[in-house]
Amino acid sequence: MRALVQRVSRASVRFPDLPTPERAIGRGFLILLGCGKGDTPELADALAKKCAGLRLFPDEQGRFAKGLTDISGSALIVSQFTLYGNASRGRRPDFMEALPGPEAEPLYKRFAEVFAREGGPVQLGEFGAKMEVELVNDGPVTLWLDTAHL
Repeated sequence: MRALVQRVSRASVRFPDLPTPERAIGRGFLILLGCGKGDTPELADALAKKCAGLRLFPDEQGRFAKGLTDISGSALIVSQFTLYGNASRGRRPDFMEALPGPEAEPLYKRFAEVFAREGGPVQLGEFGAKMEVELVNDGPVTLWLDTAHL
């Protein structure tokens, strides 16, 4: 499982092909989440807890000392199978290491549930839908987490 965590001033996701309303957050995290072959519910739990506990917000001295709950922030979590894209051969990436949708969706939802328990309010993208994600990266601060390195 892979998470690209971005500290944001605001972020939103729109669904151009669905009648679903836009979902948006203010200050917090935009998390792009990919599920790969071999991922388990236990790995989803561990990564969600790690992401929810990240201290990426500055204290009075400017150090990364505050977490999402300290600043009353929220998270926008968007499924992103392309985090498992491999472009090492040629120019067209393959996604052979990405978990198929029917297996990935429950892990995505579990990650979001655990994150919400540990880190606060969550908005979600629509799994498998075409989405337009907009964000203002604050810093910029972007962190890559992979369950292979937890």
